[in-house]
Amino acid sequence: EVPAGPYDALLEAAASALDANDFPGAVQAYKNVLVDDPGNPEAKLGLAQAELLGRVQSMDPQAVRKEAADNPGDVNAQIAAADLDLVGGHVEDAFGRLVEAVRRTAGDDRNTARLRLLELFEVIGPEDPRVT
Repeated sequence: EVPAGPYDALLEAAASALDANDFPGAVQAYKNVLVDDPGNPEAKLGLAQAELLGRVQSMDPQAVRKEAADNPGDVNAQIAAADLDLVGGHVEDAFGRLVEAVRRTAGDDRNTARLRLLELFEVIGPEDPRVT
């Protein structure tokens, strides 16, 4: 029998919230683990996934994609489209879109795009070769 870890119940509650599409509940549950164990890989991955799913939940994919296509210099439009790309399984498209946004922008816009790229790396996980 595998001994239960100190955070197993919290992680299970977070995963259950995620499965039930309770993204705010999942985010809070994962954050509760990370307060005591900031390096917990399962909580870090779960938090990134819950935040991403919470962001795309209310998006109109067609409108978001049109906005991004019509406004290549709009960092927020590119970020929203990258979130949709990732949720749709188009990992390379999401990363490419944000790398291009970082390359094309400066200042706060550049930093915003860079930070979202790092967040999406967390969603995929550090073991994925597309992150390295």
